[in-house]
Amino acid sequence: MEFTKMSGTGNDFIVIDSFHRSFDIDWPRFARTYCPRKISVGADGVLVLSPSDVADFTYRIFNADGSEAEMCGNGARCAAAFAVERGIAGSSMRFKTLAGIVEARVNPDDVSIRVTDPHSLEKDISIAVDDRDCIVHHVNTGVPHTIWFTDEIDTLPVNELGKAVRAHPRFSPAGTNVDFVQALGKDRIRVRTYERGVEAETLACGTGAVASAVISHAAGQVEARSIRVDMPGGTLYIEFTSRNGDYTDVWLTGEVSFVYNGTLFL
Repeated sequence: MEFTKMSGTGNDFIVIDSFHRSFDIDWPRFARTYCPRKISVGADGVLVLSPSDVADFTYRIFNADGSEAEMCGNGARCAAAFAVERGIAGSSMRFKTLAGIVEARVNPDDVSIRVTDPHSLEKDISIAVDDRDCIVHHVNTGVPHTIWFTDEIDTLPVNELGKAVRAHPRFSPAGTNVDFVQALGKDRIRVRTYERGVEAETLACGTGAVASAVISHAAGQVEARSIRVDMPGGTLYIEFTSRNGDYTDVWLTGEVSFVYNGTLFL
């Protein structure tokens, strides 16, 4: 099986073209086999592109633990660039995800996607973590995200706290991704994300960047509707429309890179 290794602002993926050739594959098992680092290809997840009757293609994302995610922002941006490179779609496209139809634009220097409108926004949720009471916020940007504001983002134990919040009964049974956010001004934030399915901190998270920007605006941490999000793997840019507490027309933009092509011996 041929594959392409891609990176979207530090999120890395094994990308499979199942559009031109279909594969009878147990994708969750495939992800568990080939995503572990040092003993295999290594990736945060597997992206599979296949035909669709309602859009340019269907996009599926399988996390490193084999679970299938509804959506992955950086993965979607990689999928869009891959689709253009393989002739599956033009530079402007629509593709089907478990979270709904996503629009994308592949630009000369970056890739933008219009994500599904955020929903289920909740502010000021009180939970107990490590025997202390904490205030967090929650929103679904295709997948669930919980936001924890902090002024100590460099020293915060992201993996330990992220694991505790991810499995907290308040967010069961689906669990949640966890974003630790520090506001840097009216239009800029820093974010570190613990990703559900990867079960560790990742270098970047597209849906997490969107969730962090939206919640930062809703909570008054930022004022602008065009926000720079600095993550360990690089910078993402979020733009949205806000009216009466609703967030619509949300675009996520950032760089995408093709790392290498390879062949897997199944």
